[in-house]
Amino acid sequence: MEVGVRLEGVGVRFLLDRQRRPLTPVLARLRRHGSTVWGLKDVSLEFRPGEAVALVGPSGSGKTTLLRAIARVLPADVGTLTSSGRMGYLLSTDAGLLPSLTARDNAQLLGVIGGLSRAEIREAMQPIKRRSGLESAFERNAAGLSAGMKARLGVATAWETDPQILLLDEVHEALDQDFRTQLSDYAASLVARGGIVIAAGQDLGMTERLCERAVLMRDGSVVADGRFAQIRNAYLDQPEV
Repeated sequence: MEVGVRLEGVGVRFLLDRQRRPLTPVLARLRRHGSTVWGLKDVSLEFRPGEAVALVGPSGSGKTTLLRAIARVLPADVGTLTSSGRMGYLLSTDAGLLPSLTARDNAQLLGVIGGLSRAEIREAMQPIKRRSGLESAFERNAAGLSAGMKARLGVATAWETDPQILLLDEVHEALDQDFRTQLSDYAASLVARGGIVIAAGQDLGMTERLCERAVLMRDGSVVADGRFAQIRNAYLDQPEV
């Protein structure tokens, strides 16, 4: 089956608490009544094999919500979302690690989520430890790791799970220059093999090195979709409201 992601009229709705903060999906299901806000509104996009695509827009524009919807972390309330291909995702600057677990245990958990067998996870531990550069910190709880160390662990683990679709949400912005270069090289090789990279972040220089195509978002909707330079200029020229 060919690798790909397709969204048609996708909308994601959040239920708000009394302070008008979005509730987690679990709490939202428990509280069926209350104020709502649309995190995504009528989003139709297609991501094809061999593409690296940047999601561009101000904070709160829907970039993270879109990535979480593609990863199936958030369910679509309306529309259809289909995807094919093994998916790897790093959806926060802490790479989604559990603070109470060691770096090793988190790597094992991410490996399971990435579809590795137990034997494959055991074989992957040394390469992940070496690639992440954590060394003795590999046995330390994630709560004691810096943002950069967490990001390196997440990227190194994703590398070993060998995804066909890689989702990045600002994780690359926590990396040092050497690891950014490694991530860029890995993303380029993934795209060259017919994979897909979708990256969100405010570092336009970094995302431009990764991506030729960009999608501009605002208020949960797609404003424009095209070549990166064109979308970057449209974003920078866009007045803030």
